[in-house]
Amino acid sequence: DDYADLPEIAAKVAEAPMMPTAEWALENNEWHNIVQAYLACVAFVDHYVGVVLDALERSPYADNTVIVFWSDHGYHLGEKNRFTKHSLWERATRAPLIIAAPGIDGGGVCTRPVGMIDLYPTLLDLCGLPAKPTNEGNSLAPLLANPAAAWPHAALTTYGYRNHAVRTERYRYIVYENGAEELYDHEDDANEWHNRADDPAYAEIKQELARHLPERNVPWSPQSHLTVNEYFIEQQQRFGAAEE
Repeated sequence: DDYADLPEIAAKVAEAPMMPTAEWALENNEWHNIVQAYLACVAFVDHYVGVVLDALERSPYADNTVIVFWSDHGYHLGEKNRFTKHSLWERATRAPLIIAAPGIDGGGVCTRPVGMIDLYPTLLDLCGLPAKPTNEGNSLAPLLANPAAAWPHAALTTYGYRNHAVRTERYRYIVYENGAEELYDHEDDANEWHNRADDPAYAEIKQELARHLPERNVPWSPQSHLTVNEYFIEQQQRFGAAEE
C-alpha cells in the first residue's frame, strides 16, 4: 500500500511499464535473480575501477591527478514496487560519489547533500583555476577538507517540467507541476513509506525546503524525446515535441 498516500501525479510520473513490478518478481520467483544480476554488475565495475587505478599508480601522473568516481542515478530493487529508475524518490536519485585528490586526506565520509552539478566548480577549485560565474553548482572543496563542515545547500533533482525534489540531510521534499507534494523525514523513514506533506506539523519545514526550489522553469526542448510513459508523451505533445 505504499502508493496509498501519494498524489495521483506521482504515480503517473514514476510509471515504468517496460520494467517488472515487485509483485511480478515474487510471483515468478525472479527477485533473487534480479538482485544477483545487479550485484554482478557492481562487482564487474568495481574490478575494472581497480584496473584503471592500478594503471594510474604505475604512470607518471599518480601524484597530480584528481579522481572522481560517480554513477548514473540510482535504482530501485523492489522498493515502491519497482525495479527501475525514473522517479524523484531516494532510491532513484541517490548515487555514489567518491573524490580523491592530491593533498586531500583519504577515507573521509560526508553526509552532506550534494549534486553532480557541483563537480565542475569542484574540479576548477582543486586545479587552482578561476571560478566560472555561470556555474550554478557549489565547490565541494570545503567538504573534502572537512566532511563535517557547515553546508547550507540542498541537492535538487528535476524530472520533467516543474517536477522537483529537494534533499537535505534529513528531508526529501517533492513538488510536482500541479502543486502536489510529498515530504519524507529520513530521520525515521529511510524507505520513504510515509508521506508527511499534509501533516500540519511539517508546514514550516516545507516552507524552508521550498526556498531551494528553482525560481525559473524552462519548458522542454522540442528536440526532447522521452517516451518512458504516457505522462511524458503527453508533456512532449504539450510543448510541441514530436514522438519518436
